[in-house]
Amino acid sequence: MRCKSPGIKVFIILFLSLCSLLPLKAFAGEPTEQVKQTIEEVRKVFKNEDLRRPEKRAQRNARLREIVGGRFDFEEMAKRSLALYWKDRTPEERKEFVSLYSDLLRNVYLKQIQRHEHEIKKHEDDKVVYLGEKRDGSYASVQTRVITTTGREIPVEYKLLDRGGTWKAYDVYIEGVSLINNYRTQFNQIIRSGSYEELVRKLKAKDLSAPGGKKSGRLFHPKEFKYADLDPAAHPASATA
Repeated sequence: MRCKSPGIKVFIILFLSLCSLLPLKAFAGEPTEQVKQTIEEVRKVFKNEDLRRPEKRAQRNARLREIVGGRFDFEEMAKRSLALYWKDRTPEERKEFVSLYSDLLRNVYLKQIQRHEHEIKKHEDDKVVYLGEKRDGSYASVQTRVITTTGREIPVEYKLLDRGGTWKAYDVYIEGVSLINNYRTQFNQIIRSGSYEELVRKLKAKDLSAPGGKKSGRLFHPKEFKYADLDPAAHPASATA
């Protein structure tokens, strides 16, 4: 089954690989183990019949926010999404932006879950295969593949940073499409056509628009984005950056 937009695909597959997990290969290291643990935790939430009840939605969402918040490095994601505009921000502005950005991701994630619960149900019997990991100092990437019940194979790669022994995700690539690139493109367009203050206003008002000015949940495709427009330091050229 093909999803109609990259945004929906991200939030169905990203942690909704709430599937039967295939055995880890012998070379699996700590980054892979921690990604697996997070996927397992999300899977348990969705398999919990009690939490599926409408009156338990708030409790379920709170648990999902906790799990997602524990695995993602929102500050690193915010920095990479804002790119060269990050260096111009004051400490207070950075703190505010990270808070708004993390709220955006959590709220969009939960909204997509609620809007597409029927699609999520269809993916309960999908499989996740762990293909391997690469490490370069404090950076790591974990390669996986989701195999749907229809036989379709979807590559998913997690980019991680070591934060004191906890591997935090700062980007996820689904079929080669970067979550961070999608947000970076949209933020870049808003700032260039308006200002940083306009971006903050939109984040506070939950008023992000797709290309063409129409409101929607769709984010820009990364192919529309030119890396030359950004600070090279925001995306170092390495296998794990």
